[in-house]
Amino acid sequence: MEGDTAIEAHPAGLNGLSQEGVLLEDRTNGHSNHKHGLNGLTLEGHKDHVNGNSLLKSLPISALKQNGLLQSLTAGEEPQKTEEESAEVQEAREQWEALESIQPVLPEDSAPTPLISFNEALQHFQTTDLSELLRDIQPTLRRSGLAAITHFLFGPPRLHRELTEERDLVFAIARCSLDNGQKVHTRVLQTIYKRLTGSRADCPRYGPHWETVGFQGTDPATDLRGTGFLGLMHTLYLVMDPEMLPLARDIYKLSQHPTQNFPFSVMSFNITRIALHALREEALTRECNRRQQVVGVLNEFYVASFLHLFQVWKSQQKTISDSGFVLKELETFAKKNPKQVLRRLEAFQRERRVGAGGRLSPDAQSYCNMSPRNGGPRAGLTAAARAKEMNFTGVCELPPEMEGEARLI
Repeated sequence: MEGDTAIEAHPAGLNGLSQEGVLLEDRTNGHSNHKHGLNGLTLEGHKDHVNGNSLLKSLPISALKQNGLLQSLTAGEEPQKTEEESAEVQEAREQWEALESIQPVLPEDSAPTPLISFNEALQHFQTTDLSELLRDIQPTLRRSGLAAITHFLFGPPRLHRELTEERDLVFAIARCSLDNGQKVHTRVLQTIYKRLTGSRADCPRYGPHWETVGFQGTDPATDLRGTGFLGLMHTLYLVMDPEMLPLARDIYKLSQHPTQNFPFSVMSFNITRIALHALREEALTRECNRRQQVVGVLNEFYVASFLHLFQVWKSQQKTISDSGFVLKELETFAKKNPKQVLRRLEAFQRERRVGAGGRLSPDAQSYCNMSPRNGGPRAGLTAAARAKEMNFTGVCELPPEMEGEARLI
């Protein structure tokens, strides 16, 4: 047929079809003599042998353009749009435009770190091998001579044998440092930050944002030398216990006060240090034996002591220059009167439940009366002497303990 183009046939044909000896349709009067198709074109079953080669006889270029595949390859020809295609294109365009208003789904690695409860963090340490740390702990104060005899005759009872393992665990945690490789450790840090600041997103491990929650620098680990990981555990208990969280936020709010501010986390670690001293000196033994637990008693003693400091600090308008004296007086009072401190916490919680707020209890008021402002024992000191004595004592800067006192871990 005039204008037709001959194409040599190969065993492997166009689009993978065998085309040996197969001719393209020879249209005669618009009828097809063969029903086999190629990309929508009808093929004619006719062979023409020349020098032993099979030839394919093609249709005119105008006919080839009817082929769906070749339509996309033909230059200069604009594809025809059907009504169905136009509707599909329109729908696709609308879906594409709607993507702008869709929030992307974050991958699992980018999701915020879940909060961790105190019990979950404690269980981590209960199931971790702390044998090396346990060998170096000093769970009780070493006494000798007359002090040992007096303590044996008139001191508190010994801790029940079944509670010694729990007590030793507390001191082992206090020797444990912050480990970036432990996921539980980083979760504790993130939980404390989120609960105090109200943030939902994770924060970097290092940075000035830690100063917002009362650390002294960009790395929280540097503030844990005196109390170890137990300092973070106590803060975690304070912010994760439903009944304690309102108090934690009240204390944190006071720590942000324009004139009465103080570093929240470092102050918390100082309270943990006082609690450890009380436990080592067996001031909490009687209460631990009564409740048959150590961790629970120590947690409540920590919170009660922090509450005591909060009430004194707020009612007496203390500032950072008063911190050394306030902490020293708090330690003396709390270790001598652990039962009163714990009862005051119970009374405070009852008052809060009925909406009475955190009014000062008689115990707290009597402690406030010991301050220099109210003519306490150090009221005669000059302002310069008080300023020198009341410099804030950070956990990492604690002075050596006096003889007979419990030493820092």
